[in-house]
Amino acid sequence: MAGLFTGFTYAVMPGIKVLDDRAWLAGMQQINRVILNGRFMTAFLGSVVFTGAALVLGWFADDRAALPWILAGLVLALVMFIGTIAMNVPLNNMLEDAGEPAAIADPAALRATIEAKWIKWNTIRGVAALGSLAALAWALYVHGRANG
Repeated sequence: MAGLFTGFTYAVMPGIKVLDDRAWLAGMQQINRVILNGRFMTAFLGSVVFTGAALVLGWFADDRAALPWILAGLVLALVMFIGTIAMNVPLNNMLEDAGEPAAIADPAALRATIEAKWIKWNTIRGVAALGSLAALAWALYVHGRANG
């Protein structure tokens, strides 16, 4: 998830920023439609589920050295997950509910309502996902050091 969300921050959004309002709206609508697939949902949901499972397994395995880092990874994965559900999804729904860009009366106003907020929350969830990845990588390192 870290690569996908940060990729939007440093490549996709700057790339489509130059489009006129109707083209930007059409592009975002199409991206939102195609990303909702099994591969995305597996990674999106799996990032939280598998990190939670790692925390439970670490607890029962009495692997205390890595637990704080796994917990940090889970908290950051939850920030990514909840931020997506609470902020980005409603903005995506607003885009979809607006209908075909050619029929939108004021595409500039719709874009102004959505773009900056979407980018801000995408960056937050990207940084959270990257932090989760880093915390989990460190948990693996700590686990390896503690268990030789």
